[in-house]
Amino acid sequence: MNKIIIQVTEQIKQRSQKSRSIYLKRIEAAKVHGANRQQLSCSNLAHAMAPMQNNEKSALSNMQKPNIAIVTAYNDMLSAHEPYKLYPALLKRALAESGATAQVAGGVPAMCDGVTQSQPGMELSLFSRDNIAMGTAIALSHNVFDGALYLGVCDKIVPGLLIGALSFGHLPGLFVPAGPMPSGISNAQKAKIRQEFAQGKVDETALLKAESASYHSCGTCTFYGTANSNQMLLEMMGLQLPNSSFVNTNTPLREALTVHAAKTMVSMTELLGNYKPIAEIIDERSFVNAIIGLMATGGSTNHTLHLIAMAKACGIQLNWNDFDALSKVTPLLCRMYPNGQADVNHFRDAGGMSVVIHQLLNAGLIHADVETVVGKGMEHYIVEPTLENHLLSFKKGPQKSRDQSVVASVEAPFSEEGGLKLLTGNIGRSVIKISALKPEQLVIKAPAHVFESQEALQRAFKNGELDKDFIAVVRFQGPKANGMPELHGLMPPLGVLQDKGFKVAIITDGRMSGASGKVPSAIHVTPEALDNGNLAKINNGDMILFDIENGRIEVLEDEETLAKRESAKPDLTANRHGFGRELFATMRQTVGSAEEGASIFDVPGKERA
Repeated sequence: MNKIIIQVTEQIKQRSQKSRSIYLKRIEAAKVHGANRQQLSCSNLAHAMAPMQNNEKSALSNMQKPNIAIVTAYNDMLSAHEPYKLYPALLKRALAESGATAQVAGGVPAMCDGVTQSQPGMELSLFSRDNIAMGTAIALSHNVFDGALYLGVCDKIVPGLLIGALSFGHLPGLFVPAGPMPSGISNAQKAKIRQEFAQGKVDETALLKAESASYHSCGTCTFYGTANSNQMLLEMMGLQLPNSSFVNTNTPLREALTVHAAKTMVSMTELLGNYKPIAEIIDERSFVNAIIGLMATGGSTNHTLHLIAMAKACGIQLNWNDFDALSKVTPLLCRMYPNGQADVNHFRDAGGMSVVIHQLLNAGLIHADVETVVGKGMEHYIVEPTLENHLLSFKKGPQKSRDQSVVASVEAPFSEEGGLKLLTGNIGRSVIKISALKPEQLVIKAPAHVFESQEALQRAFKNGELDKDFIAVVRFQGPKANGMPELHGLMPPLGVLQDKGFKVAIITDGRMSGASGKVPSAIHVTPEALDNGNLAKINNGDMILFDIENGRIEVLEDEETLAKRESAKPDLTANRHGFGRELFATMRQTVGSAEEGASIFDVPGKERA
């Protein structure tokens, strides 16, 4: 196996030794031999069984059969989550056939970043992850369950569900995807219309028509953003059925996979099978495999936050140095929008996760001997699910791509390095997605143009003030300032300027969408501007060196000059109320830095009072 990957894994283990030990001891203490509900009083149990059928009540009261929690992020506003309306009944039937009962333990919120982009509601988006984690814990707190099925797909939802699941790590857990929608208009067409609208060349009617032809039905959006990166990660971590993530929604194969997920869950419970709690599936190697998968597929930058937060929940401490070191030894194997024109349906048809995992495993780039929901070893994930005579089977999957323009090989990758890179310098620490950048974009030296809101940049563009080389400094967008919203709405105007031949880039303590990547973007800058970072001391006209090749972001002012400058102090009161933002004040006050996962939670052993 690759020596750097082994080295990084060992560093994570050493760094996490104390917190991981505390977590595992807590999980061990939470384990119960037999049904968890046997700890309840008769009154407790009667309440839990009250709405169930008599046969279900009998099963629960005799303590011999497992009862499975269904934690769902269903709503019918998110296209990816609308199919989940049918899942509880389907899962309950499948579980009953396998000798188990099930209850919808709780629902968690699920907001759509596609709806809230550039809107005030986006300032709740990142915080919704930790809210979902708490909602998951509340759902499981009734303590009548012997395992849990988690229904979630999109951006903050899967990370939140997993954080909550790991807090109940003594329970077996399995994630059940809903699948992508069929392909709509090409991503190139969609991007073209967006830029034409930003230039005033087409009206809102044309833009809405194009957007609606892209996002056109239920199912996950087909570009390779955070939602689909979530699905990839769950397979890399062994928490989802093999090569199942990108089977289209509302198809017979999708339904068969959902039924099989229920049966797999039953086999993991102590009462009816081989007890396999989620805490014993996930370890340091699981997270290293996840990071490698993120780099190899050119996945979402949001996971430089989420993976850290998820790992923290089970006592594992990751940092951006780990991401950077692993990226340097991971070849980029995939070209999906925004890193190419293909979508996840094309990825699936090219062989999908079976090809990616085989390529990485064969090259010694991922840990092979990890535990998964379907057995020990990542070789279980080099398969392809199929239906024959209405029966599901997992056949040997493709090991080489069926379409080299979408999925490459380790021998001939799209890039020798992965899709993300760490940038450091006197501005702070930052991450950047490099998988969609051209060679001429890797080094830019230009004056700063400072903005303290994304709206200010939009106004400057519409006023014709930005036809020049510049580096946009968009600050006070960090978690403490305003919840760290995505700034994806800035991509069309900056893309227009870039296409005109201007050298442009962005440096921000905010986030970019998982669908971003065309414009060089140093994001998640830490320390953030509100936390006395040098980002708050940059002035208009300061020269900035944006050197991706050498991993540097520098404002070219001497240390003494920067030290003497006062930090900007914008009025952020408008970000403190309206659209529910006042309800999240405590989160803004207690949230950690971006490199700490922008989380309100601590690692075990370091919890705040």
